[in-house]
Amino acid sequence: MADWPFNGRADMIAYASEKKIPVPVTAEKPYSMDRNLVHVSYEGGVLEDPWREPYEDMFRLTVSPEKAPAQAEYVEVEYEDGNPVAINGERLSPARLIERANAIGGRHGIGRVDLVENRYVGIKSRGVYETPGVTLLMHAHRAVEQLTLDREVMHLRDGLIPRYAEFVYNGHWFTPEREALQALIDDAQKNVTGTARLKLYKGNAWIAGRRSDNSLYDPTIASFEEAGGYQQADAEGFIRLGGLRLRALARIDQRQRRQS
Repeated sequence: MADWPFNGRADMIAYASEKKIPVPVTAEKPYSMDRNLVHVSYEGGVLEDPWREPYEDMFRLTVSPEKAPAQAEYVEVEYEDGNPVAINGERLSPARLIERANAIGGRHGIGRVDLVENRYVGIKSRGVYETPGVTLLMHAHRAVEQLTLDREVMHLRDGLIPRYAEFVYNGHWFTPEREALQALIDDAQKNVTGTARLKLYKGNAWIAGRRSDNSLYDPTIASFEEAGGYQQADAEGFIRLGGLRLRALARIDQRQRRQS
């Protein structure tokens, strides 16, 4: 195998120029751009200085929030078993759905991420990302989950998200641990069916509404105006039991204060 003759990207850019190989980078802007259906990632060049703001002309999927439309846009995303299946009432394949979400989010400057991440090999590296479509889908998914996902199941899932992300980030997709965790997440999503409505405006996405036939939300119980299944008197015993350990700690604290 021939030795790699390049010390860095500057050498590679010079070599490409010498050999008349077209590359989309320059000595001033030598950052790399890796693109797939979901996102574009940028690294290197001025981005190696975590204090430097990225050049605006670097971005490919999103307009700057300052140049985004002055009028807000609403978008509805439908989910079945935790999977997005339609946007604004139109059912789409997974790939087409992400492309549509990218176009909608991108024109409002949504989904730009600038972070210093921890590499698997032990170094910190700054990366800038564009992921407008998945940002919309994430907000919409969480909105439907708020109605349909049991509290303790949600807490369990949220506690496992960092581990799942770690598996994916480190390239451990085809591993038994990822598949085992996937089975749990898939089971947790079996009732996550419904529609979320988002409001998009200049780099921001807000939840404007959510609905589901599987909703666990009961307005007759949650209402501040109606007498429902929740009885205020039920809280008295709950509060007393919850405070037992605190009263024990308070007695010890008072005794120590008297002795001092």
